[in-house]
Amino acid sequence: MQTQNIFVNGARLKETIEAFADFGRTPANGVTRLCFSEEDIKVRDYFRSCCESLGMTVKVDDMGCMYATLEGTEDKPPIVMGSHLDTVVKGGRFDGVLGVITGLEVVRTLVDHGIKPKIPVTVMNFTNEEGARFEPSMMASGVLSGKFDKDAMLKSKDREGVAFGEALEASGYQGDESNRIKEASAYLELHIEQGPVLEKEGLSIGLVDCVVGMVCYEIEVTGESNHAGTTPMDMRNDAFFTATDLVAELRSKLGGLDSELVFTMGRVNVYPNVHTVIPNKVVFTVEARHKDESVIEEVVRIINGLPESLGGCEVSKKKLWGRDTVWFDERVCGAVEKAAETLGYSSRKMASGAGHDAQFVASYLPSAMIFVPSVRGKSHCEEEFTPYEDCEKGVNVMLDTVLTLLAEA
Repeated sequence: MQTQNIFVNGARLKETIEAFADFGRTPANGVTRLCFSEEDIKVRDYFRSCCESLGMTVKVDDMGCMYATLEGTEDKPPIVMGSHLDTVVKGGRFDGVLGVITGLEVVRTLVDHGIKPKIPVTVMNFTNEEGARFEPSMMASGVLSGKFDKDAMLKSKDREGVAFGEALEASGYQGDESNRIKEASAYLELHIEQGPVLEKEGLSIGLVDCVVGMVCYEIEVTGESNHAGTTPMDMRNDAFFTATDLVAELRSKLGGLDSELVFTMGRVNVYPNVHTVIPNKVVFTVEARHKDESVIEEVVRIINGLPESLGGCEVSKKKLWGRDTVWFDERVCGAVEKAAETLGYSSRKMASGAGHDAQFVASYLPSAMIFVPSVRGKSHCEEEFTPYEDCEKGVNVMLDTVLTLLAEA
């Protein structure tokens, strides 16, 4: 089997990206395609038709995940490529869907060159990765990996009160639990970076070795309300002033920990939120992400070290949630790195700061991810863009990786 100098069809790849974007395309050239919306069902139908035209068999599991498989000459666990087709409201044309299209184009290329794979090659569409209609995000991969309870997920409701289970049943994409992916030779997910690093450094490929660990705390500051015009400054127990002092302290201490640590105070609620009343309560969140667990432990130490009282106010801290760093499989990551080197594409190892289905899949399947650049690091917005040439390079890395894994099977 001759597999040297095989590349994907770049023109076809561009056409395919735009064809998928037509399902839910917005006037500003973004995409709105919420889970099990009319647009999502239509793009699923289109994906199915694309796969079946290649002679692939398409199955669906009980969470609506789609599995399109090109049979191999040997009945062994497949090489799986996947991501998701759903988007956020007014999202972009690349987030998630590019990973599914990548798998489709790899199979198209194998078929173009008459390559019959030694083991099956499967392309997946994970249901409800974004969680934009039904919370939480990464719902289906969470159920498949045992991280989420299926019954609880089926009861998750959108803003109109429609339950996920109801939408799943009505979609026509409710399959059998027996179709769930249970084993694989490798799981590979190509995704846009959703950050500015690759573009800033002028690199084509991100070799993702992990999804970073993270922790989120809620800080509550309780003071005393009073009249904003009659209460002297030295007689106030102002919860907002105290909260800003705590934010400044956290920013200073967390900012000095490690250059790769990212942290955000993303939600702030002030009560009673009236301009003539001194605030009596402020609740804000602190979220931090880093791949090194010792750094996260230091973040927790700093948060727990905040004073219990300050400025006449009481301060409490509550951990909302956290996760450990998920490291990808060394063998599969090595195949991706080798592919980038073979093709002569500039690359670097990097961690993913965002969550992906691959992080859950990695708990039971050997997995790896590939990043391609995001212009200005923008994602989850209509301005999201990855140059088609970079998309093509990413898919070529995936193709070369798959060919390597097939040869080793």
